[in-house]
Amino acid sequence: MNLGPEEQLLLTLIDQGAVEFKGFDEEGEALYSFTNKLQEVHPELYALHTSMLNKEMMHLWENGFVEMDLFSDNPVVTLSPEAFNPTKVDQLDEDMKKFLLEIKRIILS
Repeated sequence: MNLGPEEQLLLTLIDQGAVEFKGFDEEGEALYSFTNKLQEVHPELYALHTSMLNKEMMHLWENGFVEMDLFSDNPVVTLSPEAFNPTKVDQLDEDMKKFLLEIKRIILS
């Protein structure tokens, strides 16, 4: 079997303990999560991932889906009523909907 570079990287990160399988989403897509070891084994990917998460979280905050104290050293994120408003959520693009769904899963579990 000939794997592409993304699949090869995923398998390498799993072997290194930087990624773990979490389950499947509603469409049957595999879900993976980075572990704390990512920063050690692939600092560039860790920095990119952190930057993307911060950008997406800021987008949700700016649009009223989450609340957080930006001046705190370790801001606590809470869901606002907008996060449960189907009309508002439908206005998000598909990637942001998935991100919000994952934030809800984490906070509500």
